[in-house]
Amino acid sequence: MTDRYYEDFKIGDRFTSGGMTMTEAGIIEFARQWDPQPFHIDAEFARKWTYGGLIASGLHTMSATLRLWLDLGIFRASSLGSPGIGEVQFPRPVRPGDTLRVVTDITELRPSSSKPDRGVARIRQVTINQRDEPVLEQETTVFLKRRPASAVTLSARS
Repeated sequence: MTDRYYEDFKIGDRFTSGGMTMTEAGIIEFARQWDPQPFHIDAEFARKWTYGGLIASGLHTMSATLRLWLDLGIFRASSLGSPGIGEVQFPRPVRPGDTLRVVTDITELRPSSSKPDRGVARIRQVTINQRDEPVLEQETTVFLKRRPASAVTLSARS
């Protein structure tokens, strides 16, 4: 099933992304543009600082999480965007050479009370490194299109 709509999901569905390896150059490039703190952009400074080495910005980890999730294409046909992300936690830093994967669970589904063409999904995402250690945990609300009436009619006839 390539085009999934609200009706195609159930609570408890789990999706795991492919991997993305974070490079020192990528960490520094992202941080120079968006989070230019010395422990993100200066390897020598970072070695002497609290973390004992260069670490990725939390914003970079969030961006990698989103990219890995989107690459799965799970919400490609139905996503209407998100009204916001809940609490985000970074249980441990991401370092150069870490390979990240995202595990996404559908935790809640409900039809929209004000717009019958959509539903609301809550998802919990845990981004893990190559040692299966969590580096990011977040919950997000996403608006999803409901299956178009013509598609429902066609599948009912099959």
